[in-house]
Amino acid sequence: MSTAELACTYAALILEDDGISVTAEKIAALVNAGGLTVESYWPSLFAKLCEKRNIEDLIMNIGSGGGGGAPVAVTAPAGGVTAASAAVAAPAAEEKKEEPKEESDDESLFNLFD
Repeated sequence: MSTAELACTYAALILEDDGISVTAEKIAALVNAGGLTVESYWPSLFAKLCEKRNIEDLIMNIGSGGGGGAPVAVTAPAGGVTAASAAVAAPAAEEKKEEPKEESDDESLFNLFD
């Protein structure tokens, strides 16, 4: 993301957080107050986006994506084991996964030209 995009994004977020209507002029004023200069089309692009979309909804739904996997049903075996004992036995059956050893940046630089 460019500096102009970030500046306009932060300006729009500031205006929305303060309850001020988001316009191109107000975005440009905040960007200029921050000591940055951006092309004149950036504030107007962000203002048009803010007119069409609710910024708060965009922020709240940023992490929402596809759904999770299907729930796994735990069934009791025919031997009469209760659900509580089956739930206790389930974590014991899980295997610990070993994490791969990460190389440090120093080691990877030496192998770069080999």
